[in-house]
Amino acid sequence: MARSHIATALAIASLGLLVTFHLISQFGLPDLGFFHFTNSLKEATTAPGQIPFGPAAPRPPVLKDEPAYLIGVGKADITGPVVEINLMGYADPNQVGSGLRQRLYSRAFIVGELENPEKRSVYLVLDTQSGDTAVRHGILEGLKELGPDYSIYGRSNVAVTGTHSHSGPGAWLNYLLPQITSKGFDQQSYRAIVDGALLSIKRAHNSLAPGYLNVAETQIHDANINRSPFAYLANPEKERAEYPYDVDKTMTMLKFQNAVDGKTMGVLTWFPVHGTSMLGNNTLISGDNKGVAAMLFEKDIRSSGEEYEDFVAGFSQANVGDTSPNILGAYCEDGSGEKCNFEDSTCGAGKNKMCHGRGPMFRQKDQGASSCFEIGRRQYVGAKALYLAMITNSIPLKGPVRSFHTYRDFSSITIQHPNGSLVTTCPAALGYSFAAGTTDGPGAFDFKQNNTGSPNANPVWSLVRNFLREPSESQKACHAPKPILLDVGEIERPYLWTPNVVDIQLFRIGQLLIIVSPGEATTMAGRRWKESIASSASALSRNSEEYDNTETPIVVLGGPANSYTHYIATEEEYNIQRYEGASTLYGPHTLNAYINITTSLLPFLLADSPGNEHPPPGPDPPIHTNISYNFNLAVRYDQIRPSADGCAPGLSPRRNSPRHVRGSEPEEQSPSRRDVRGRGASSAWRVEPGEGRWGLGSCDAVEEDEYDSGD
Repeated sequence: MARSHIATALAIASLGLLVTFHLISQFGLPDLGFFHFTNSLKEATTAPGQIPFGPAAPRPPVLKDEPAYLIGVGKADITGPVVEINLMGYADPNQVGSGLRQRLYSRAFIVGELENPEKRSVYLVLDTQSGDTAVRHGILEGLKELGPDYSIYGRSNVAVTGTHSHSGPGAWLNYLLPQITSKGFDQQSYRAIVDGALLSIKRAHNSLAPGYLNVAETQIHDANINRSPFAYLANPEKERAEYPYDVDKTMTMLKFQNAVDGKTMGVLTWFPVHGTSMLGNNTLISGDNKGVAAMLFEKDIRSSGEEYEDFVAGFSQANVGDTSPNILGAYCEDGSGEKCNFEDSTCGAGKNKMCHGRGPMFRQKDQGASSCFEIGRRQYVGAKALYLAMITNSIPLKGPVRSFHTYRDFSSITIQHPNGSLVTTCPAALGYSFAAGTTDGPGAFDFKQNNTGSPNANPVWSLVRNFLREPSESQKACHAPKPILLDVGEIERPYLWTPNVVDIQLFRIGQLLIIVSPGEATTMAGRRWKESIASSASALSRNSEEYDNTETPIVVLGGPANSYTHYIATEEEYNIQRYEGASTLYGPHTLNAYINITTSLLPFLLADSPGNEHPPPGPDPPIHTNISYNFNLAVRYDQIRPSADGCAPGLSPRRNSPRHVRGSEPEEQSPSRRDVRGRGASSAWRVEPGEGRWGLGSCDAVEEDEYDSGD
C-alpha cells in the first residue's frame, strides 16, 4: 500500500512538472542576459589612441632573481553539442543551436609554491555562462581518477569560473530552473565541459615550471556601461563620489613568465562586461566578446614567434552584474528612437519588450556579431597595451600560495549588519522584476524592472507560481521589499530549482587575493566586497609574522564561479528591485553575508597558516546529474545534403541537422549530434580569414584549437 501511495504521488508530481514545462515552453522564461552574433563583420581597425595590431612585445631578458613560484597554463576544447540544444543565458526556449561560429575552451592557470609544491591553486576560465555545482563536482571526481600526481588538486584549491557568455550550449547545469528552457540535462553537453576542463588542467600540470608572476592594471573606457544606473544611484552619494564611473573600468592582468628562458607562458585578466554582445536571436555557438578577446590575444602572441606556441590568455569576468557591452545605451525599438524610461526601462505605454541596449555596431543586422567582435577587440587592445607596459612597470608577486573553500547554507545565516543589528538571509527566491529581464535581453508580457509586483501583471506566471509554491508570510517578510514571483529555494519537486548551499572560496598568491564569487556581483557590491577583503587582510597581516608595510593587498573578484547563485546586489540596489535586485536570491542581506563569511575566514590565507588547514567543509550540495530529467530527443539519424555554396556535403544548421564526417562516406555517419572533441564532424561556422569577418568558413570541420580571427 505504501508503495502505491508513493507511485501515485510521483505520477502526480511528474504530471505537474510536464504541465509546467509546457507552459514555460509556450510563454518562456525571462531573458537572463543579452546575446547576438552576425555573419559579417567589417575589418577591425585600431581605435584612435590605442596600440595597433602587431607583433608581441620584445621578450625581456631572463631574470636572474630566484623564481618565486611553480606555474603552469593549459587550454582544451569544451565545445558541446552545437545543434538541437538550447543556448544558455537568455532562457529563451526558441534559441536553439544551429551551428558553430567559434569553439569554446577551458583555460587553466596553476600556481604553486616552489619549496612546498603541495600548496597549489588552479583557476579555470571556461567559455560558459557560469560555473556550476555539477560541473565542479565532475571535475573534482575526474581529478581523483587521474592518479596520485593529481591528488594535490581538490575542493579547496580548484576554482571553476565562467566568462558569462550567453552563446554556448546549455543543458549542463545542476539545478532545475536553468534546465527548464533547455529541456533538461544533457550528458553530452555536460561531459564536453567536464572532460575539456580536466584536459586543460592536465596540460597546465604538465607545463609546470619555475617562474615569476607579475601584476598590473590599466583602464579600458570604451567596453562597458552600467545597464541599471537608476539602481546604482540608490547607493550612498558619499560612496559613489569615491569612484569616477558607475562601472569599473579597470583591467587587472596576471602575467606568467618562465624563469628558465624568460618567455611568457600566459596571462590571466579580470575585467567586468556582460557576455551579451551576441543577441537573443543568435543561434551560433561562440565565446561572445571575451572569447573574441582571448582569440585575438592568443593569435597575436603566438604568431610573433617570441613566446610559446601554446601561450594561453584567460579573460575572466569580474563584478559583472550591472554591466553591459551595449555601450550606446538602451533605446526604444518602436520607431520613436527615444531612450528607454530611466527608472524601469520601458517604452511607450509602459512596455519593456521594445527596450534594447545598443552595441557599438548595432546598425549591423547580424545578431550582434559585429558589436561582439568590436567589444572583444577593445578588451584585447587594452590587454595588449598593458602586456607591453608590464615589461618595465609591474608589481612582482611574492609570498605564500593559500586557498580555502567551504559550503554555507544561505537559506538562514544570521550576521551582524553594519548598523549593529542582527539580520538573516532567506531561502532563495526571485522577484517579479526577474521576469522583466534587462536592456540586454528584455522579458515578455507586462513585467517591469522596478516593478511593484502586482499579481495581475501576468496571470500565466501567477498561475505557475501558485501551482509550484506560494511563498509563506515569513518568506515574504524575509525578502521584503522584493515581491516574490518564484519561491525557487523552497521548491523540491522533482529536485531543487536553485542552490541554497553556496560555495565560499578565496585564493591567495602573495599579495594578490582572488574572491571566487558564485554570483554576479554588481559594480558597487564588488567594490564593497573587495575593499572589505583588502582592509581586513591588511589588519590581519599586521598581527602576524608576515607583516610588511610596503606590500598592499591587491584584490580581484572572479565569477560567476563554482555554482550559479544569480546576482549579488547591494542592499540599496536591492530595495529598488530592478532586475539585479530581484535576482539577488537570498534577500537584502546577501552581500553582507558574503562579506561577513569571507572576511572571517581570511586567517586561513596567512603565511603562518600551515596550508593544510581549512575551514569546516559545510553541507554538501545535492548533485543531480543522475536524476535530472532530459526531454531532448536523441538524434535518430543524420541526413546529408549538398551545401549551399557547392562544397562537399555539410551541416545544415537546423534541428536534426545533417553532419558530415571529414574523410568519410555518407553511410559512415554517426548518430551523435556532433563529435564534441572536434576531431570528427561539426558545423563549419567560424571566423573568415583575411577580411575580419565572422561568417561561414570552409566545408571542413573546425579542428580543436583552430581560430581564424581575420585580423
